[in-house]
Amino acid sequence: MKITGKLLTLIFFIPITVLSQQKDTLLNQLGSPGIKADSLPNRINNNNNSVTYEDAKLDFKTYFFLLKDDFKKQVTSPFHTQKKDWLKVGGFALLTGAVALTNSPITGFANKLYNRNKTVANISKYVTRFGGTYEVYAIAGFYAYGLIFKTQKEKTTTALATQAYVTAAVLSTFGKYLSGVQRPYYTDPNYNKKGPVFHGPFYPFIKGLDAQDYHSFPSGHTTAAFAAATVYALEYKDKPFIPIVSYTAATLIGLSRITENKHWATDVLVGAMLGYLSGRQVVNNFHRYSMSKHAKETAGSFSFNLQYNNKQFLSGLTYTF
Repeated sequence: MKITGKLLTLIFFIPITVLSQQKDTLLNQLGSPGIKADSLPNRINNNNNSVTYEDAKLDFKTYFFLLKDDFKKQVTSPFHTQKKDWLKVGGFALLTGAVALTNSPITGFANKLYNRNKTVANISKYVTRFGGTYEVYAIAGFYAYGLIFKTQKEKTTTALATQAYVTAAVLSTFGKYLSGVQRPYYTDPNYNKKGPVFHGPFYPFIKGLDAQDYHSFPSGHTTAAFAAATVYALEYKDKPFIPIVSYTAATLIGLSRITENKHWATDVLVGAMLGYLSGRQVVNNFHRYSMSKHAKETAGSFSFNLQYNNKQFLSGLTYTF
């Protein structure tokens, strides 16, 4: 299977869109002292409920402001890539290129397993739905839990998951139209060759073919699954079973796209990375905003403390600049 230089260029470019993040501002406050830059791998999430979830609730206006800012950061980040980030992108490009060499064998093995094992086929059909409609239902159910039990964290986390879902889906769709890679189940009548072939932007429209047959790279289901999974994994990192369940579910969805013969292994790998980075960017963008808002609201305020120590009451007055 031959991988063209254009396809490797695309594989190299897409993860950059959300990999490197520079210091930036949000409502003219995100660059204030004490707020960490949004750069891998030393991202710091402040999961203090009193600061993050109660002081910075995502109302309608804030939600769409942050969503717009997420798009801006994810699209413009390639132009602010730091040297250390190029090493990570280069390493990922090499990994993707190595996986690309085994695309056809992996697809062949998955097809044989699917056709010979009814259990695998049934599980695959069920799991793959959670990368689409079922995932929307799951996110909605989690938000309903927050509404019923009036827990701000669940409602905020779900809102962030939808932001990651939306931004990742847009980037994934852009990648599909830009690459024009045909799906495993389809053979191009104008190009008699097996394996993933990079046809370039708008190829099916030029040839009068069904565009869906050329939307293989990257996997949209996998991208969306990892975007939402990353949000829940980061926000509930203090509960280890949630990251495990989240990433396991997302991984199974990605594998199901291969057994369903809808995507190549490289489509799933790049989709997973794209979703993961989108989810991280959304979470960190929100935490920078919440920290900025908390700092702004507490500036110039007095607080009174009363403590009992050594059989006497001690009082204190604090002023926050």
